Amino acid sequence: MKNRFLTILTLALVVTFASCKDKAQEAETTEAAEAAEVTEVSTKYLVDTDASTIMWKGFKPTGSHTGTIQLESGVFTMNGEAIESGSFLVDMTSLYVTDIPEEEEGHGKLTGHLKSPDFFDVETFPASAFEVTGFTSENGKMMLSGNLKMKDVENNISIPVTITENNDSVTITSETFTVDRSKWNIKYGSKSFFDDLGDKFINDDMELQITITANKA
Repeated sequence: MKNRFLTILTLALVVTFASCKDKAQEAETTEAAEAAEVTEVSTKYLVDTDASTIMWKGFKPTGSHTGTIQLESGVFTMNGEAIESGSFLVDMTSLYVTDIPEEEEGHGKLTGHLKSPDFFDVETFPASAFEVTGFTSENGKMMLSGNLKMKDVENNISIPVTITENNDSVTITSETFTVDRSKWNIKYGSKSFFDDLGDKFINDDMELQITITANKA
């Protein structure tokens, strides 16, 4: 009996540790801030939208869904090795589900639901935007801050990134991070807005991972 208890306890600890380890850290979220300004010594880069992508993952008690969203356009400047300023438009109509095959009915149903007013309401808000407000080094990591606007709400987030330069191109790669969708007024299935959901809720945390490749203008 004692051995069985120890086995169960060990398994529980392993599962708990794995769950904490696998959860991406939430981006620090604050009120929208002033956009960063361009200086005369900065270098301008134009985003290659075909070589850039945003990967997303949403969670519910019974599982998760994954997908991609494409950038519509983007431009940023660098001063030495630091991102100085920039603005990016995200094409919300490009929202795509990757974990359900296109030929299955669930693919179209989930895609349509995510694009509906329940979630991102892409007919009314076809684009989201990110505007750079700062770039700092914290605990050995480069942190990119900017105003993220989804639907009609704008908040400032800070995310860890790495920058890779290759001749006249630059790639910005974020770590996987989460944003709390309720802070952008995306209410469907959210316990932040509804108390009677039981196990029918959808997690507020949404994972994102961003890769942006750009070429010198």
